[in-house]
Amino acid sequence: MENIFIGGAWPYANGSLHLGRLASILPGDILARYHRAKGDAVLYVSGSDCHGTPVAVQAAQEGVTPGAFASRYHQEFTECFNTLGFTYDLYTRTDQEHHHNVVRELFLKLLGNGHLYQKSTLQCYCEQDQRFLPDRYVEGICPVCGQQARGDQCDYCSTILDPADLLERTCKICGTPPVLRSTLHYYLSLSSFQSTLTEYVDSAQGWRENALRLTRRYLQEGLQDRAATRDLDWGVDVPADGFKDKKIYVWIEAVSGYLSASKQWAAETGGKWEDFWLDTAEDDLGERPPITAYYVHGKDNVPFHSLIWPALLIGAGGLHLPDRILSCEYMTLEGEKFSTSRNWAVWVPDILSRYEPDSIRYFLTANGPEKRDADFSWREFIYSHNSELLGAFGNFVNRSLVFMNKAWNGKVPAGTLDAAWASSLDNLYAGAGRLIEAGSFKEALELVFAHIRKANKYFDQQQPWLQTGNDPAGCASTLYTCVQIIANLSNLLNPFIPFSCAKIRGFLSLGEPEWQPVYVQAQQTVQGLELLFERIDVKRIDEETQRLTGQQHNG
Repeated sequence: MENIFIGGAWPYANGSLHLGRLASILPGDILARYHRAKGDAVLYVSGSDCHGTPVAVQAAQEGVTPGAFASRYHQEFTECFNTLGFTYDLYTRTDQEHHHNVVRELFLKLLGNGHLYQKSTLQCYCEQDQRFLPDRYVEGICPVCGQQARGDQCDYCSTILDPADLLERTCKICGTPPVLRSTLHYYLSLSSFQSTLTEYVDSAQGWRENALRLTRRYLQEGLQDRAATRDLDWGVDVPADGFKDKKIYVWIEAVSGYLSASKQWAAETGGKWEDFWLDTAEDDLGERPPITAYYVHGKDNVPFHSLIWPALLIGAGGLHLPDRILSCEYMTLEGEKFSTSRNWAVWVPDILSRYEPDSIRYFLTANGPEKRDADFSWREFIYSHNSELLGAFGNFVNRSLVFMNKAWNGKVPAGTLDAAWASSLDNLYAGAGRLIEAGSFKEALELVFAHIRKANKYFDQQQPWLQTGNDPAGCASTLYTCVQIIANLSNLLNPFIPFSCAKIRGFLSLGEPEWQPVYVQAQQTVQGLELLFERIDVKRIDEETQRLTGQQHNG
């Protein structure tokens, strides 16, 4: 048994989630469900990122407090994740006192260990809005590639920037050019971690290729010290004299949520956060359980998880570093980049109002941006549901159990499990498990569906509708084998499409999913049989495409 920590990216509470963002978060739940079924101890946490200028500015425009504004989206996120079947051990938010306390404690540890220092620097100040601007609220031209960029990072060439680096700088709030003003801040001496982080990255295993490539590039360019505080009025107070009007910078504060959420979970449940964070933690037998820490997020968050968070953990001392960094590539929509400003997006609350969560989970896994950019189209989404979920998986389950109901009065016949299938199922658990642990979710799902297609072929070749008359014993073995395949599919597919798998467990009176072969006893009665999936009318493709275009024009 292992102790598995899973840190899911924290969505920013200033707008609804769209499918592109969901695609980068979903793998965390797949991992959590798999490791629990395997018998590992799992701590899966995330929360809503509620601080920062965007929340404060939008709240002021609406005449509400930042906390009230963030609460609207935190509640929406929570409802969406519940509907999608996410199994967080804790989904929290950053504007809570518990989080603030943990962040300040971490800040003081870094300060006490000599990793923070004060420095006066020039920062962009908007005279029109009378405020220092956070990095993301300064826009301009990237000095490296010449594309439009924000003040913290260029999305085109992935260069980490300082707002003063940008050419033709403008304030995102009002559009006027900001001036540079001197201000005093704490800086994290990130450059001093250069050799330690290089050694850490060189020994990394289980990282996605994009995370390795980007991280090595930053290391080759040389790490630069980064401001750890900012002139903000909404966030975590700086625990130092003379900094009462400043806050801890969000790139330190937000990633610290993984630790604060773990400690909050422990405080609320009586669990031990140390088991997932301290390599020296001992269980009741005096042994040291191994820890594997997964971090699941989008490509744009790579340096914060592969360099900055490890630096903070090393700087604080004694905390377990990320083992596997699973960063998705980008997802486009009908061939174009998602754009919240143009309302070119499929919003998660909207798609959940019309389609089943398993259909969404399946598509984002089978066709998502796991290792390369991917596209969401309504045509592919609907055809994927009809051909794979309904046509392959749903069809095999339905035809097998309905026929058994008719031929054997709804009872599992006393047959013999096909030897080839018994061996195949054993191998399938091992093969799919290895792929899931490696972050190859698309490949794992395809492996299981290859066996579903094989199962349909087996049903056709055995012809139980003929066997029932001329070979009753053979028919019993065919159906017995099909029932065992279905029972095991409810385990193997549970990390990906849990709602339909729960239905199967209800049909066959199975217990909780486990990652090992399970067998249904002969003479057991099949109960409450219903269709796993309904066909989606292909006319919906044009309806959804028109809805998307109209939404953009009305946005």
